[in-house]
Order: sequence, then structure tokens, then C-alpha cells
Amino acid sequence: MAQATFHFPSGFLWGTATASHQVEGFNQNNQWWAWEQQPGRIVNGDKSGPACDWWGGRWREDLDRACESGQNAHRFSIEWSRIQPLPDKWDETALDHYREMVRWLQQHNMTPMVTLHHFSDPLWLAEKGGWENEAVVDQFATYTRKVVEALKEYTNLWVTINEPNVYTVLAYISGAFPPGKQDLGAAMRVYTNMVRAHAAAYHAIHEIQPTARVGIAQHMRGFFPAHSWSPFDRLAAGFLHYVFNSVYSEALVSGVVRYPGRSVRVPNAKGTQDFIGINYYTQETITFNFLNPTGVLNQHQFPAGAEVAESKLIANVAEGMFYWLKWANKFGLPIIIAENGIDGFQDGPRVRYLIQHVHQVWRAVNFNFPVKGYFFWSLVDNFEWERGWNQRFGLWELDLETMRRRKRPSADLYAEICRENGLSSEMVARYAPDLFARMFPN
Repeated sequence: MAQATFHFPSGFLWGTATASHQVEGFNQNNQWWAWEQQPGRIVNGDKSGPACDWWGGRWREDLDRACESGQNAHRFSIEWSRIQPLPDKWDETALDHYREMVRWLQQHNMTPMVTLHHFSDPLWLAEKGGWENEAVVDQFATYTRKVVEALKEYTNLWVTINEPNVYTVLAYISGAFPPGKQDLGAAMRVYTNMVRAHAAAYHAIHEIQPTARVGIAQHMRGFFPAHSWSPFDRLAAGFLHYVFNSVYSEALVSGVVRYPGRSVRVPNAKGTQDFIGINYYTQETITFNFLNPTGVLNQHQFPAGAEVAESKLIANVAEGMFYWLKWANKFGLPIIIAENGIDGFQDGPRVRYLIQHVHQVWRAVNFNFPVKGYFFWSLVDNFEWERGWNQRFGLWELDLETMRRRKRPSADLYAEICRENGLSSEMVARYAPDLFARMFPN
């Protein structure tokens, strides 16, 4: 039997990722809590409720598990509505809570990666127009300064905004996120304001902390023509790739937000990334439908033969990870995989997904792409936005009735990867023997 280990560079970050509203519980002062109370908004009528009870203190036991399993980093987000519950009020106790978390991570030799905005907004901000209102740019910069001043002693790795493309599309085009709009003009305003807000936050962070590493976490979703011979499929796939994957990332390079048929200059956004943050889950094939050409956002399938998650929302297409790391390499900046994972109550697909995607990350490192870290989504099952508790991403299973955590086999696998700083043939043989011959041919 072939034997080998795919090792990673010394100092590579191995972690998991979480987000405040999804794990803290009882975030009653943000737009998501209000959204959950409206009938029909969340699958099965689910509510976040206590979530994973991190605000109640159970973050310690979950991060203890992460530390004990060899993880040397953790990505989490700050809940803006807790820090600034009213426009003219700051909650120092909430800041102390997050300060305690980053101090704990530092004391346990785990690198904190702190996200300032992960989908949730204070109610007062939403009531003033949220991200449609250009005033949000200065408001976000002020909030950023407050957080960075409080936590700068313990971390210098920051994500300003998580998945601005997903937030914009789901909140202002499909209507699945609050405020539930289907308004292309509003979406463009939001996208532009998110570019402006990121730029303002980037410069604010570097004024306070010159050595900071600042970026965004961009959701990269592969769109490929279902029929390479079809110019219509190619056109549809190219359009989706541009509007979903390219507009925001290109704006941070050029200082220009380029929409189809329109451009907006944001000069201070030029060069405002110290690393490229990538969230990758899956890719799709696109077929242009002549009977419904305007429905291109809904005309997609997963590649033939790909293993599909229980939710039918993610397929295991590991080669897409290498594709996006190659894409990111062109920027000449360090690369961090800020999220990667697959959902399921059954763990087998998660094990196979993890092995195959880590292998693709190793391939990229072997090509000398400057990949510096990998954060698996997620540490523990959490509240998955409009999907409620219907999607389970955790290495640890959460029992909603008892709050007890149960370790999945994928948690043991990931612990071995973290401790080894690599993926070995022996791990593959034990956890996913069906993949062995493909990954380690004689």
C-alpha cells in the first residue's frame, strides 16, 4: 500500500470559523432576530434562540475542544448590535466579553481572526436604511475603531466584511435575508456602500494598528457552462461569475466598482487588502434557458457525479478549491481560506469533503501559492440563517434540547490533520478508504 504525507509549511493556520448571531444566542437587538419572528422567513419556523449559548459562556468549552484537537487559530465575529446597542450608546461590558475571548485564544497559542461584520446589523441601523444609506460608511468606521482599540493588544488579523456578495444577493435580490427586498438598484447601492465601508475600516484599522493584516472574506462560487460548446451557456456562466465573484474583489484592486453598464469610483478602496480571504463551498454548471432568460440565477445544476449534501445546496467539487486558489494567486498577496465545509446530519460526506479539499489546498501550496491558513466551517452546529437548524455544518453535533455536544468522526480526522500539519495516507485509509486508490495510486 502506498504511504505518504502531504505536509504543510511551518506556521500554517488550522482553525474553524463561527459567527456571532449563529452561536451566541439571544441577539435580540439585530435585524436577524426580528426577521426570525416573522412567519415563513426561516425553514421549519426555526429560531436562533440560545443558539450554541456562547454569550452564556459555552464558547470556552467549544474553544477548549478546538485547542485540544490541535487547532492553532479560530475565526469568530463581533456582534455590532451588542457593542453599539443604540447610535449614541456603547456597551463596554460587551467589549469586555470579546476582549476575554481574544485574550483566551492568545493565551492558548491560537491566532484570533476577528470579523467585524458577518450578516447581522443593529436594529437602529436597519431602521435608518441599513446598507442602502451611505451614512453606514462612517457608522461602520466608527464601530471599527471602537472594536480595534479594545482588542488591538491581542490580535492583528481582521476581516472587515464577510461575504458582501452573499449579503447583497440574498438580502436585496432574492429576498431570503432581511430586509427581504428584490430591488436591483438597492442591491447596487448596498454593494457600493460595502466597498466604501470596507475601505474606511481598512484605513481606520491601519491608523490604530499599522502592522495589522486586513481583508475581506469573499464567497467564491464556481459558475461554469453546462455545455462548453454553447455560447449562451458560456455567456450566462460568465455573467454570473462577474457579478457574483468579481465586482467586489476587483473594486479593492482598482478603486472602481464596475457593474454591467455602470461604474462607481471609490478611490480610497484601491489596494485595501493585506490578504485574500476565500470562502469556498461548491461550484455549479449553468444552462441558459431560452424560455426564462431572466431567471439565470436559478438555472444551475451541480456537476455530474458530484456527491451532494443532504440539503442539496452544496456539492463536493474539491477541484474548485484549487481553481480559486489559483485565481487568488494572481493578486500577489497571502491567501487565507476563511471558510470551507459541507452540511449534513450524516458525517461520511463531511469526512470525504474535508480530505479532498485539504488535499487540493496542499496542491496549491505545492505550486508555491502563498496559502497561509485554512478555517473549516464550522466548529459546532449552529443557526444557519434562513435555513435555521436544518443545515448542520459542525465537527461537533449540537443537541438543541440539552445543549450537549457530540463529537463527529470528522472532528477526530481534523484533529489528526492539525496535529500532523498535514494529511497522510494512513488517515485516508482509516477515515475514507474509498478515496485511497484515487489519492495514493500505486
